[in-house]
Amino acid sequence: MIDCERTGREASPSAGVMDSQSVKAPAAETRDCDAGKKINGRKRHITVDTDGRLLMINMTTADIADSVGARQILDALRKRWSWVKHLFADGAYDRRKLMDKAAYKDFVIEIVRRIDNEPGFKVLPRRWVVERTFGWMTRWRRLVRDYEKRIDVSAAMIHVAMGGLLLRPIAH
Repeated sequence: MIDCERTGREASPSAGVMDSQSVKAPAAETRDCDAGKKINGRKRHITVDTDGRLLMINMTTADIADSVGARQILDALRKRWSWVKHLFADGAYDRRKLMDKAAYKDFVIEIVRRIDNEPGFKVLPRRWVVERTFGWMTRWRRLVRDYEKRIDVSAAMIHVAMGGLLLRPIAH
């Protein structure tokens, strides 16, 4: 990746960060309700490298659990980015089936837990990178909500947005 080499980093990432985001999808053909966040729509499961560049995305209905969406990402991640070995995630990914599949696919998933006894907002190491990527995505007005009917078109729009984000520093 040209952008990685431009910043002096290795072109092939060896670690990634996983997370998901539920978004409203009023016009979607397939959508469901995320009971925890009370959002009727879709869920974006993403994996980014340690600089926030998109490695993999999996779009599902919002009722799919984070660990189930991550299991689907692991297969695709191993095929496309075979050198990625270490993944960081939050407590929602600490599930036995996911950890077993990760071990089978030769991944190490490190769960970064928040500190509940400290009041207020705290930046968690490694986890802030994926949250910043979600912030970059929502700068594109079309990605604030999921306006697409088909789920594959929705994933394609995210790829377009993130591709544009990579092209901007190279072009200037």
